[in-house]
Amino acid sequence: MPVPSPCIQICAMDTTSGYCQGCWRTLDEIAAWGTLGDTDKLRLWRVLRQRREAAARAASKPAHDGQSATHGGSNPGD
Repeated sequence: MPVPSPCIQICAMDTTSGYCQGCWRTLDEIAAWGTLGDTDKLRLWRVLRQRREAAARAASKPAHDGQSATHGGSNPGD
């Protein structure tokens, strides 16, 4: 049975990451898919899962803006 494509028909490239917003592949990975053997396709599936998981972890972390707990004001005694 052939390895299925990760494409989910949401084809839009994120200009910051360089990944497709639907399948998490780069343009080079998308272009090469049809020429890859099953071993390489399965390897790429693992890479895509890691990319999605890393993005989910990054999105779940609270943003740190460098301001103090006093909402950016100076601390008394500074």
